Amino acid sequence: MTMARDVLEPLGYEVLEVQNSGGKRSSLVLVRIDRLDEQPVTVEDLERASRVLGLEFDRLDPIQGEYRLELESPGSKRPLLRQRHFERMLGLKAKVKVPGVGGTVGVIEAVDDNTVTLKTDGNKLETFNLEGIIANLTEFPDKHR
Repeated sequence: MTMARDVLEPLGYEVLEVQNSGGKRSSLVLVRIDRLDEQPVTVEDLERASRVLGLEFDRLDPIQGEYRLELESPGSKRPLLRQRHFERMLGLKAKVKVPGVGGTVGVIEAVDDNTVTLKTDGNKLETFNLEGIIANLTEFPDKHR
């Protein structure tokens, strides 16, 4: 993830996630990006990021064997990694997992001082510290946020 971030952030992209799923013959390296200026990710953005990151992969050869590099926009299951991500998605449903404790799905109601509050079924409010949670959207916004 560090290599992807080092290459793409100076170009104006935030690396949200890097997944490496290996098969017997080849691996898939999936890099999910967003724009730092919070504008929608375009096909041109994906092409540019893929071209530049692909050159760096060719130069450093970080994956043994054959692999396929794919870049994606955040999509409907967008990872929520920072406070700003939650702020942008206020009012939408998200899933929050606390490792070793379990998960909760609810509407993002509030975001303050490194915490997020979800309204779950039955209108129960649950507040989580942003550090140490794994979160993603569970619904696609009706417009870009």
